[in-house]
Amino acid sequence: MASQNEEIGRLTQHLGEMEVVAEDILTDRQQIIDLDRKRQKTREAVRVLSKDKKSQKQWVCFGDMFIKFPSDKTRRMLQQDFDQLDSEIGDLRRNLKPKVNKLRDLEMKEDIKGFDLNPLSREELKTLEGYCD
Repeated sequence: MASQNEEIGRLTQHLGEMEVVAEDILTDRQQIIDLDRKRQKTREAVRVLSKDKKSQKQWVCFGDMFIKFPSDKTRRMLQQDFDQLDSEIGDLRRNLKPKVNKLRDLEMKEDIKGFDLNPLSREELKTLEGYCD
């Protein structure tokens, strides 16, 4: 009887671990989606500002206030925001892979083949383009 209770306890603990890791993965995926939406909006704003050559100043919302700000500074701020969001998304994606592998280990499944591959950097792509021409 004690052995059966110990087995049930271990199983419950194992399922609890799996649940925590799975919840963490889902949270990260949702955060990636939310940050990507913000990044897209920021990209749209930068594009609109680059097309508008007439206006010297733009209205910018800081918290609950609107302030008229020079266009070039606004564009730089938005570009910095875009770069920051891009960096955060990249970090989340890199941290997601080990979490998925941990979940698969807890599920006693094999690792996904090719899942640990990394995309080529811009410099690597430029180098490859030189060889392909």
